[in-house]
Amino acid sequence: MRLNKAVLAVLMTAALAGCETQTEGQQRATTGALLGGAGGALVGQAIGGNTKSTVIGAAGGALLGAVVGSATTPQRREDQLCRYQDRYGRIYTAPCDDRYYNGNY
Repeated sequence: MRLNKAVLAVLMTAALAGCETQTEGQQRATTGALLGGAGGALVGQAIGGNTKSTVIGAAGGALLGAVVGSATTPQRREDQLCRYQDRYGRIYTAPCDDRYYNGNY
């Protein structure tokens, strides 16, 4: 019964987190935290077999997932240059445009 309440609480939190407007960096950190928390809970349950180890695994996984999600977000810098190729095959560098930051490069 406790496990059902815990699963319901996690699902409700995930549903509410999806309603908020976030930047890309916040969204990646949130997604990393949710996936890390779920994976950590599974690993904690598999290793310890009790509620305490499941909660510890979920907390550790969520923390690690949030850190990794946040760290892998491309940072927008005005002085960062990208390499482009024009239609004649010439390669040149110029400040990165939104395609780079959105992952459409």
